[in-house]
Amino acid sequence: MTAIRAVVFDVGRVLVQWDMRHLFGKLIEDHQELDWFLQNVVTTEWHFQADAGRALADMVAERKFEFPEYASHLDAYATRFNETIPGPVPGGYEIVEELAAREVPLFAITNFGAEFWAGFRPTQPVFDHFRDVVVSGEEKLRKPDPAIYRLALNRFGLAEGEGLFVDDSLPNVEVARANGFHAHHFADAPTLRAELVALGLL
Repeated sequence: MTAIRAVVFDVGRVLVQWDMRHLFGKLIEDHQELDWFLQNVVTTEWHFQADAGRALADMVAERKFEFPEYASHLDAYATRFNETIPGPVPGGYEIVEELAAREVPLFAITNFGAEFWAGFRPTQPVFDHFRDVVVSGEEKLRKPDPAIYRLALNRFGLAEGEGLFVDDSLPNVEVARANGFHAHHFADAPTLRAELVALGLL
C-alpha cells in the first residue's frame, strides 16, 4: 500500500461554509419569495454552470432576460458572491494550520467559478499554505468528472495512493477513490482529525 503523504481538500462546506441564503436573505425579506427565488432564478444547477467554466457575464445576461424583475439580485450574485461564504467551517482552518506546521503537502480540488475564485482567494490567507489548487471553473472540469482527479494527480506530482482527498460530497469521494486517491467523506472537523491522526499525518 502506498503511504499517504499529502492532503487534498475540497473547499466549499469542508473549509468554508457556503449558502446562497447568506446573500439573498439580505435582499429578499419574504421567506416564501426567497425560497421561490432560489428554486427558480439563482438555482444550484444554474450556478454550477460557473463551476464548469461558463463566463459569468453570459450567465447573468441570460438570466436577466428571463427574470428582468430580479436584475439587481443577479448583479449581486455576480459582484457580492463572497457574501454567500459567511466564514470557515468550524475546526477546518486549524487542521490546515497544523498540517502545514508538520510540513504535510497541502492541495485542493474545488468546484468554484473562476471569476468567483479570483475574488475569494485573496481574502483567505489560509490558502497560502497550499502548494496548488485545481479550480473547476479554470479547468472547465467539475467534480465528479474523473478527468479532474487525473489532472490533479499530475499537477500535484502525486502517485496513485499518495493523496488523501477530503470532500463533503459522497459522489466526489467515490470517484476520487476510483481515480487514484484515498478519500475521506467529510462530516465534521473532529472526525477528519481522528482519521488524520490514525494515518500519522497529525
